[in-house]
Amino acid sequence: MSQDQAASPQVELEEFEEAGEFDELEALRAERDEMRDKFMRALADAENSRKRADRDRKEAEMYGSTRLARDLLPVYDNLSRALQAIPEDSRAASAAFIEGVELTLRELSNVMSKHGITTITPAVGEMFDPQLHQAMFEAPLPGTKAGQIIQVMTEGFLLYDRLLRPAQVGVSSNTQ
Repeated sequence: MSQDQAASPQVELEEFEEAGEFDELEALRAERDEMRDKFMRALADAENSRKRADRDRKEAEMYGSTRLARDLLPVYDNLSRALQAIPEDSRAASAAFIEGVELTLRELSNVMSKHGITTITPAVGEMFDPQLHQAMFEAPLPGTKAGQIIQVMTEGFLLYDRLLRPAQVGVSSNTQ
């Protein structure tokens, strides 16, 4: 390689710069970098949209039946009340009817459980939890502490981890 050939690229670069094409090359590089940045942002935005749509789809799949579930709760309550209202002396005469109502209630419970609905059944003596219970009344009851459940009116229900309906309870208001 001769001396003239080695110096040739330097001479061409100077000619390139002199011709104003160097500024054009820099402008093209800046435009390329800007386009790359826009592309990366658009790619990230598309990925975020995909994740959001996936999360929304899963949430709709899990919680889409909330309205139907809430509409079924009175049916559950009425079947439970019907069983509780039967007097002891007529249970033997209505055994087949009672068994049918119990089977219907059990089947409803199984279907609800299959779809992520669980019951909240507080016991008398448990402490009141405002996240799960709704206080229907307060009364001073001897032998209890303030905040203890003294009566359960209706069970509550959860749909997976969301509250469908709080359990309705009576709470002790003792100051002891």
